[in-house]
Amino acid sequence: MGRADEYTRYLYEAGITKIAAIPGNRGVQMLRRIGEAYAEFEVHSYWDSLDAIRRFAGDDYEQVSHLPRDPEYMVGEAPLVRHFEIVAEHWPSP
Repeated sequence: MGRADEYTRYLYEAGITKIAAIPGNRGVQMLRRIGEAYAEFEVHSYWDSLDAIRRFAGDDYEQVSHLPRDPEYMVGEAPLVRHFEIVAEHWPSP
């Protein structure tokens, strides 16, 4: 999936590294699922507060913050933004 690999690199360089550098960001993950016809991507970011999210996304933080070249890669429905509060977590010890 050449375009998927190309978008993976672009999303990492133009998006993930910038999100990670914003004050108040606690971490960011990029997930990818390769299908038969296209690849799906999700970005999960973790923040100190809604104010920190607003520093990244602006006051309309419920809208997707598209990267300049996103339209070259996107097919299907518009992406969603959803915010969740972490209420429990458990990571096994190594």
